[in-house]
Amino acid sequence: MKATVHDVENFRDRRYVFADRFDAGETLGRMMKPDYGKAENGLILAIPAGGVPVGIRLREILGLPLDLLIVRKLKIPGNPEAGFGAMTLDGSTFLNRQLLAALRLGPSEIEAEKRRVATDLEKRNAFLRKGRPFPDLAGKKIILVDDGLASGFTMLAAIDGVRKAKAAEVVVAVPTAPRSSIERILPEVDGVFCPNIRTGPYFAVAEAYKAWYDLSEREVSDLLS
Repeated sequence: MKATVHDVENFRDRRYVFADRFDAGETLGRMMKPDYGKAENGLILAIPAGGVPVGIRLREILGLPLDLLIVRKLKIPGNPEAGFGAMTLDGSTFLNRQLLAALRLGPSEIEAEKRRVATDLEKRNAFLRKGRPFPDLAGKKIILVDDGLASGFTMLAAIDGVRKAKAAEVVVAVPTAPRSSIERILPEVDGVFCPNIRTGPYFAVAEAYKAWYDLSEREVSDLLS
């Protein structure tokens, strides 16, 4: 059965609908509380950096524990804001093959970026999770949280990681996303909550927020403490 997509009708195809990431988490929390409030075996996994404030507010509303899932974008050389795929802590990679063909990136360039990201993943995990063992996900209802989807490949990597860990249910909760990226992840999950779905030719996560900026690792660590 195809997963269900939940959105907010009066947020469709609109920009600047959230004050900030905490406000976006508030909206998601209201949407999800009837089904996931204090859910048995429920666990929120936020993707740093932007997913953390969203996840913190979601934790407060749903009454569920919160942890981090460290996933990183594989960046296009010379364009650090754009990615050609994503990579998880265990080394699994998801590549946008269509984009790679258009970029004509060679195997050596791809491998160099994978090595860079692997090192970054280890450092980020050590700094943000303080070396704690990752929770056992077997049989749990997992809510994967970020501040938005762009291409969706980072979320695909996250989904793959929790599926491998034998989660019983995997739900994605993101404040904003293009319809095309939701369709990309939909076959892999049990549900998607996304209040601000957009269908235009151009999309940027930041355009869903009146106040938006890149969070540093130090800011994320301070929020978690």
